[in-house]
Amino acid sequence: MKKLEVTCPTCKKRFNYYASDFRPFCSERCRLIDLGEWLSESYAVPVEKLSEEEIQTLEQLVHEKDSTEKSED
Repeated sequence: MKKLEVTCPTCKKRFNYYASDFRPFCSERCRLIDLGEWLSESYAVPVEKLSEEEIQTLEQLVHEKDSTEKSED
C-alpha cells in the first residue's frame, strides 16, 4: 500500500492518506466536523463587492451568451 503522511485539516493528527476512507480527513468524525463548519457558515469564501458598472457588464455578457446558445439550437 502506498504511504503518504499528511496532516488532518481538522484535528492536525498525522495519518497515512491512502489508509483513510475519509480523505483528506483522518476519520469520519473529522469529516463531519468540517461539514458542520461549512453548513453553519463558519467558513466563508471572501468576495469583493462588484460596482454597478461591473454588474451591468456581467449581466450583458450572460445575456449575450444565452442569446448565442439559443441561436445554435
